[in-house]
Amino acid sequence: MAAGSLPVALLVLLSRVSGFPLGQEEPKLTCGYESCHATKPNMLNVHLVPHTHDDVGWLKTVDQYYYGDRNDIQHAGVQYILDSVVDQLLKNPDRRFIYVETAFFYRWWKQQSPSMQQTVKELVNEGRLEFVNGGWCMSDEATTHYSAVIDQMTMGLRFLNETFGPCGRPRVAWHIDPFGHAREHASMFAQMGYDGFFFGRLDYQDRTRRQSAREQELLWRASDSLEPPMADLFTGILPNGYNPPEGFCWDQSCDDPPIRDDPDLEDYNVDDVVRRFLAIANHQAKVYKTNHIIMTMGSDFQYENANLWYKNLDKLIRYVNAQQADGVGVNVLYSTPSCYLQELHRANLTWALKTDDFFPYADAAHDYWTGYFTSRPALKRYERISNSNLQTCNQLEVLGGPVSRNGPFGKADSQTMKEAMAVAQHHDAVSGTEKQHVANDYARRLASGWQHCQVVVSNSLSALSGSSAERIYCDRLNISVCPLTESSEKFSVHVYNPLARPVTWPVRLPVNGSSYDVSDAEGRSVDCQVVPVSAQTAAVRRSRGFAVNELVFQAQAPPLGFTTYSVSLLRDGPPPASTQRRVPAAIQNQFLRVTFDPDTGLLSSLTNLETKRTIKLTQNFYWYNASDGHNSESDQPSGAYIFRPNSSTPFIISKTAKTESVQTPVLQEVRQWFAPWVSQVVRLHRDSRALELEWTVGPLPISDDLGKEVITRLDTSIKTSEYFYTDSNGREVLQRKKDFRPTWKLRQSEPIAGNYYPINSRAFIKDDVDQLTVVTDRSQGGGSIQNGSLEIMLHRRLLHDDVRGVAEPLNETSSVFPDGLVVRGRLLLSLDRPPSAADAHRPLAQQVVLQPTLTFTDGDLHPDTRLEFSGLQAALPPAVHLLTLTQWDEDSVLLRLEHQFQSGESKRNSGPVTVNLQKLFSTLEVLGGSELNLSANQWKDEMTRFHWTPQTGEEPLLKTLGDPSAWEVTLRPMEIRTFLLRVRLR
Repeated sequence: MAAGSLPVALLVLLSRVSGFPLGQEEPKLTCGYESCHATKPNMLNVHLVPHTHDDVGWLKTVDQYYYGDRNDIQHAGVQYILDSVVDQLLKNPDRRFIYVETAFFYRWWKQQSPSMQQTVKELVNEGRLEFVNGGWCMSDEATTHYSAVIDQMTMGLRFLNETFGPCGRPRVAWHIDPFGHAREHASMFAQMGYDGFFFGRLDYQDRTRRQSAREQELLWRASDSLEPPMADLFTGILPNGYNPPEGFCWDQSCDDPPIRDDPDLEDYNVDDVVRRFLAIANHQAKVYKTNHIIMTMGSDFQYENANLWYKNLDKLIRYVNAQQADGVGVNVLYSTPSCYLQELHRANLTWALKTDDFFPYADAAHDYWTGYFTSRPALKRYERISNSNLQTCNQLEVLGGPVSRNGPFGKADSQTMKEAMAVAQHHDAVSGTEKQHVANDYARRLASGWQHCQVVVSNSLSALSGSSAERIYCDRLNISVCPLTESSEKFSVHVYNPLARPVTWPVRLPVNGSSYDVSDAEGRSVDCQVVPVSAQTAAVRRSRGFAVNELVFQAQAPPLGFTTYSVSLLRDGPPPASTQRRVPAAIQNQFLRVTFDPDTGLLSSLTNLETKRTIKLTQNFYWYNASDGHNSESDQPSGAYIFRPNSSTPFIISKTAKTESVQTPVLQEVRQWFAPWVSQVVRLHRDSRALELEWTVGPLPISDDLGKEVITRLDTSIKTSEYFYTDSNGREVLQRKKDFRPTWKLRQSEPIAGNYYPINSRAFIKDDVDQLTVVTDRSQGGGSIQNGSLEIMLHRRLLHDDVRGVAEPLNETSSVFPDGLVVRGRLLLSLDRPPSAADAHRPLAQQVVLQPTLTFTDGDLHPDTRLEFSGLQAALPPAVHLLTLTQWDEDSVLLRLEHQFQSGESKRNSGPVTVNLQKLFSTLEVLGGSELNLSANQWKDEMTRFHWTPQTGEEPLLKTLGDPSAWEVTLRPMEIRTFLLRVRLR
């Protein structure tokens, strides 16, 4: 569906994406690759890149960083950086500067006068100010989910596109600070149209090998499923992280001497500066492949007084280049990452090919940055819930039409939530590596965003259902707190499903009655059960709720729609289910059977009753003693970033569990207590193919002055041969092997931390006949340290800082939990044959990420209320996931459809699938549309990227595979397609 074939009205509509009316000739611009300074082919060209790295929260909140507040914590004020840089760029047209974090630039831009905005546009159009990366933030790569990364990149790039047009589009992805690099991020960047990617951090052993082989620039093939070069991304590793060479930092925060170039003065140092610079440049050139090298001239929050930098850089360039007259073959120039990349492309070389990722990252033998995979587990869960809430908000804003933004419950839109979620993707946000007051600020922003979105959701559901009854939200159902259900004798539960397929979801509500009647939208009675609130839940509520029971039933919600359940208290109904103090021999439903050891109360086996396969399965909780930095081998302690246990053998919390069980036709539970601070509920719902382990951990005791890192470990009879598998940002799965790296011979110095990897939504172990998959409800760290086992870190409480800058121990408390944070979560276990396992874990993981949203109304509903609705004409095929549905402007929406299976992982679902866009929605008429790249800032058919050749000698060319018709689009394994659709309500 090329833009040229669309109606004129739609062409005008879609022109808003690019910033220039389609069909008109764009003004002559000299930005991007056209604005690069000339280089000298027979010399070593040193590209100096002035830059600042501005964390969107870390030691200070995002507001404090922007305004320059709380300089007692860290001297940093982003508004002053941008003020100063613009002023200095105007003084010399040769100067260059790059900027990255759109969250900050957007704030600054809004405060500028029209004349200043025009001045900045001229700098951008001339390539003197260049945007790189361009997302709202520089996202973390280990703990983020791909859907949230795409959203934050889209928001930042849209602002740049609409503000600056083509010159605002970054050509280069720039992740100079994240602590390891995910393959899925590289795949996304490639599909967003970036020509290359630069980062600063990689494992110290990997760097050493790449330096000796001159492979610090490579071609990253970031997908096993997408046809090359669709997910191929040229990748460069920067020489000094993202800092200047030693001795050449001229910021007000630095201590290096300025260039003193008056020969009449005693401290004249030009000759010394030139000599040292040439030595550094020539040394750096030995470990890179071409006659071009890059130097990052800047660092954290630098250029607040840009004159210091530029005055010295001007001199450095002038005095080094003056040596050319004496035969010195070095040419120094102001540059940008894209100009440097262009020179590498012009070199027309072949490049080493990489197909794995850059995890885990260590900067020294005992310093593995694998603790942050789990740090701040409550924030990680809240971020994941918030993503689900945002997608629900976005969808209902579209399905409800204009009334969703201005209706009976007020005026609101999803923008506040979008910005809060975008900031939360920052590499010191969801990663858990910020100071405590900053973590609190991220959570506060998410809560505020959800309050705005609740207005949108309420307005939309009111319009779609025809009921203006007040809707109640219960955000603490995980600890059985909901004042309405605890006190009301009659209420309705409205279940909105954000997935494009029907969902069965266990609803669990706090109540004080002993028997209830539940009926569905058709008035049919639904099987339900009242069970006693567990002691685990009663302990963590801390007087925030008083329900003694829970009402449990299975809700079935239509795709992209809602259904309604009516709940009424029964006066003379049966009593609640009773709890039994003894451990049952087994619990089972039609799909699974789970056995327990009668002596220990622990799990002992898991059986898939459909395949008739059984594995031995034991599970328990352990803790690693966190190093305090007083170790004979190294003084590195565990901290927010780094995981460093004192021993490779964890302490078992208890060899036995105290148990009680609840067994009903609706669900079966075995409640286990391992210690006052560790408990679990093993839960099996009637129609579930997954076993639920609901764990509660905390407060972690520290009266013994020992920091603790708590894991759960699953030990099985599966013959894993030291292999296990983890997902990358919730999408493609990578194979891992203990004590092994695919691209270099590992010298393992940390047998536990050095074998931990990020688990974003799932991990599994398998052999030829069995696969045990664990789906997580947040990002966590884990590994397979022993054959047949899988361990996942759940919670961390540490007493020492790990000396990586945050300057604060990871010791979380709150007003509710002053003795230490209590965290609750779920693991979902499925046992399948390996060839069919993805058919279960792919939709299961999506269901955990995008969970139904529950709203409540008190009393009887009006008889004319619509009780069920689907926004789709029919459910999408099992392989297709509706990734994005969000309002773009008044009469257009952004739609992303995704093939959620990898190539070859499913006999049933790994083939191409075709979807008709005009037959997709039940309430929206699609009038026109055009395809965009993944980040929605370029037309798909106009997106071109540099072509790079791998050393394998192959020359991959992307096959052009057409769609069956203008409205029928075909998705192939792991493909995401993005469309801007003009729609109107039917």
